[in-house]
Amino acid sequence: MEHQVADYREKRLLFLHIRESITKPVHLRGKSIEETFIRSGGTTRKASRQDVGNLLLNSKTPRWEELHASVLLTGSEVVARLDFLPVFEALDRKIPSGQNEVLAWAVAEGFLEKQTEDGFYITNLGAMATSRNLGEFPQLARKAVRVLIYNGKDKSSIRLEKEGLKGYAIGFIGLLDFVMSHLPQSEVIEKALRQKRTLYPEIALRELIANALIHQDFTITGTGPLIEIFSDRIVISNPGGLLPSKRLDRLIGTQPESRNEALARAFRRYKICEELGSGLIKAGQAAELYGLPPIKFETGDNYFRVTLFAPRAYAAMSQRERLDACYQHAVLRFLAGETMTNKTLRERLKMPDKHRSMVSVILQQAAEESLIKPANPDNKSKKFTEYVPFWA
Repeated sequence: MEHQVADYREKRLLFLHIRESITKPVHLRGKSIEETFIRSGGTTRKASRQDVGNLLLNSKTPRWEELHASVLLTGSEVVARLDFLPVFEALDRKIPSGQNEVLAWAVAEGFLEKQTEDGFYITNLGAMATSRNLGEFPQLARKAVRVLIYNGKDKSSIRLEKEGLKGYAIGFIGLLDFVMSHLPQSEVIEKALRQKRTLYPEIALRELIANALIHQDFTITGTGPLIEIFSDRIVISNPGGLLPSKRLDRLIGTQPESRNEALARAFRRYKICEELGSGLIKAGQAAELYGLPPIKFETGDNYFRVTLFAPRAYAAMSQRERLDACYQHAVLRFLAGETMTNKTLRERLKMPDKHRSMVSVILQQAAEESLIKPANPDNKSKKFTEYVPFWA
């Protein structure tokens, strides 16, 4: 609440400014909506039913990104807390020459709310995107990304723990570089040269981490995005379950929905993640190219989790993983305007032609579980059957 103390006729007066609420109507605490009062003709009177109806029509529920993350600050205090330079670089935009121009741009971007000539509130969007140190915003500090690196396949021994300080937009590249630098590597031969390559594709990690930041539920307190690196997998989790309109088996390629539209839009504009709907497609394609098991999606009441597994042969995959790999391959082929066949699935699973019969068994089991279906129901030849996802 804004306040100021002033001297008047040898008296100390406290002035309070209560801003108009955008959520209407505002009524007495513990009372019903009928206990609403309005100002009319210089007096305060109880609102009529028609007045209450008009207030409801003009009400606006504030989005989380629009809420204030700071007290009222001067322009210089804002610039000390927020770093806009990486955003200008991401937008290929010329950096304004004066502070006033920078602040005006930040207001238009939704990072600030201007209150007076030199008085600004930093919004949650501004803090989460461009903060130099999230610790300066106590209510947002737990939303910093944590990275835990374990010595083996379980959580019994932590080798390294790192917590990010910067806002998501300005710290994302550093976060991704840190994660990539701590992943196991393998040697590959490219153009007659021996080169090192991580076991996990960067494009897949980039999209999955960005999704965790964008789609988390910021209203869940005391927790934030978490990246866990094990010897055989990477687990990326965020607060907030899957939205009611979404299904785990329809995440790849469907139109995304976000709890945080402003943050999601900013990430796309700053080239942090792909355009709408294409991020998980590229992650799935990269997982297939690198020979990884299928991406695993999990959700609960207050969490969403994605797991990328290290490469392993078909024989080392569980039956569930084989079926999921078959289904995800069918989805990716369908979204590319193609169908899945025994040959394409063998190539995806890195299996030789002599294992055609083994792949046929997987295709049959996937069809029996209604994960896939024949693209042409009239085709009676199993040898040349083409498949599409069950929902196609």
